[in-house]
Amino acid sequence: MTTYRLGVLAGDGIGPEIVSATVEAFKTAADKVGVNIDWIDLPMGWEGIKQYNDPLPEFTTNALKDTHGWILGPHDSAAYPLEHKVKLNPSGALRHTLDLFANIRPAKTMPGIKSVVGEADLVIFRENTEGFYADRNMFAGHGEWQITEDVVVTSGVFTRKAVERIAHAAFKMAMKRRKKVTIVHKANVLRLSTGLFLNVCREVAKQYPEVTVDDYHIDAMAAHLVRRAKDFDVIVTENMYGDILSDLAGELVGSLGLAPSINANATVAMAQAAHGSAPDIAGLNIGNPTGMMLSTVMLMEWLAERHNDNNLEEIGKLVEQSLYQSLKDGIKTKDLGGNASTSEFAKAISERINQIFVN
Repeated sequence: MTTYRLGVLAGDGIGPEIVSATVEAFKTAADKVGVNIDWIDLPMGWEGIKQYNDPLPEFTTNALKDTHGWILGPHDSAAYPLEHKVKLNPSGALRHTLDLFANIRPAKTMPGIKSVVGEADLVIFRENTEGFYADRNMFAGHGEWQITEDVVVTSGVFTRKAVERIAHAAFKMAMKRRKKVTIVHKANVLRLSTGLFLNVCREVAKQYPEVTVDDYHIDAMAAHLVRRAKDFDVIVTENMYGDILSDLAGELVGSLGLAPSINANATVAMAQAAHGSAPDIAGLNIGNPTGMMLSTVMLMEWLAERHNDNNLEEIGKLVEQSLYQSLKDGIKTKDLGGNASTSEFAKAISERINQIFVN
């Protein structure tokens, strides 16, 4: 039987609490399904600074290369000492260093959670390495230059290679869902850069004739999400647009604090909730682990396909089903209007996992 090695980077703020709750739930599910998982704790964030004077120590990066994947807690890079602030934050550094080109962010209505757009079930594929994010689009250095005290120039980078691979990832996902892809761009103004993105995505679309394709300008797309989120299936876009749209979509279906994501390439994936570290409530045992748990569900689905192991997908389904049942039963953390602590919420999920197997 394969033993899967999964890295655990607890991070800052509420990170250690929500990551611990996540690991607890998945340990319960893995035990029920009969899958061996080694959970490998690795320093990141303030813990990395404390041990190695680095928020993402080389020790951690090297150790991750020997894992099947990992979960990344939130980091509080805004509070790091200046010498660390000027560098890529841990999340950005991992995406860049390990070429995690696909940031996959679903937005789906959940039982017991109020959605301002009614029913919705979509997933955004955000190209993760280029676009208008100056900290990720250069081999060395950053894509911003301050020409004078009053003038700053920033770059956006778009390559056929990067667009092709995120487009293929999006279309492959669409083939498993409702077979519809929406390309988001601004080619009416940024004709060369996002024009290349649009054109290459349309070229890739020809290889998936069963998939219906449409496209929208980024500003119109934001309005369409608010008005009719339920009509969208898979959305593919560049880095910054994807970041903005996925935060919007997460809030529309309930809360950004519930929003999951994974960052992946062809061989490895990282689970990372979309929200921040919430340092103001750190240590109070009231943080909501839902986003982190659902991100890890996504990681299990990715690993199941990568390693052709349906048991991993079963683990994810067990946790997801038990989490949704807990929400439906009114067991919620403070941010959702409930009174369950982080650890109580995790315990409720584990109890429901056990109940599923008893029944």
